[in-house]
Amino acid sequence: AAGIPVKERVKVSQNWRHGRCRRETVLKWKCKQVASLSSSFLMPWMELDGDYLYLSQAENIQAYHLCAEGTGLQRHPQAIFSGHQEDVCRFVLVNSHIVSGGGDGSIVLHKIHGSYSVKFSAHEQEVNCVDFQGGLIVSGSRDRTAKVWSLSAGRVGQCLHTVQTEDRVWSIAISPLLSSFVTGTACCGHTSPLRIWDLESSQLLTCLGTDFHRGAGVLDVFYETPSLLLSCGYDTYIRYWDIRTSTRKCVQEWEEPHDSALYCIRSDKNHMIASGSSYYGVVRLWDKRQTRCLQSFHLSSPTSSPVYCLRFSTTHLYAALASALHVLDFTAS
Repeated sequence: AAGIPVKERVKVSQNWRHGRCRRETVLKWKCKQVASLSSSFLMPWMELDGDYLYLSQAENIQAYHLCAEGTGLQRHPQAIFSGHQEDVCRFVLVNSHIVSGGGDGSIVLHKIHGSYSVKFSAHEQEVNCVDFQGGLIVSGSRDRTAKVWSLSAGRVGQCLHTVQTEDRVWSIAISPLLSSFVTGTACCGHTSPLRIWDLESSQLLTCLGTDFHRGAGVLDVFYETPSLLLSCGYDTYIRYWDIRTSTRKCVQEWEEPHDSALYCIRSDKNHMIASGSSYYGVVRLWDKRQTRCLQSFHLSSPTSSPVYCLRFSTTHLYAALASALHVLDFTAS
């Protein structure tokens, strides 16, 4: 919010709270097939970085320049990062590097400014999720393993640890302290879908929660701080964990009111949470101080698409659906 006048900040804040915004579909692309989590087809992922939005479309990641005024972005990508033989499942952007996992079982590392890129074979099946911090990559796969990879000089792409998760890994994140990582799994082969592992030894440190129903897979995880963690998934709940107080029970939870699976989640690391649902492109805004949803936006109709990924800045929210990128502009009067 730096550089935005106080009066404008108050107006934007009120707009978020009351759901006042201008909606625009800024990009469209062709659907290859009905997207589902049983395949990696056209499940776009994105990251925001300053004036750029990075969006995966099929096997490429494209960088779009955001327009200074209004909701838009330049229609033609400024850069395209390629290397996968099949669709990109997920990617992260950290310290001017893009690390992506693909349906081809490989991980690709790109340096944003320059031609440097590295590709290595990582898993026997698709790499559903990746994270990258402190010179290490963690990856999770449909092959029921999570792996830790080195990026240090002379050891790039060397597997340091393999964790047998007994379940497909849908989501993964490294703790901000760089000491552990969390895996969100399908909750079919193992009773706990959320587990925290030591980054150095790959030993299991703790399981989060108890009494999960079979199939209550965790599709997205997000660290706010080293001890505060958000999760969401198939069982329609957003859960807020404080691992200082309890690993058995979350400190807060919010239920998706229409009983839809939740594909993605983000917070402003303060009071606001945004979630993306599995039906009709529903994006919901939540206030941690309230039990009920603050606002909801239906972005796809009449055809139904999940919200595969969402990101937001102080003034805009971006939501990637099966065939389009939607933007909500909260600077509108």
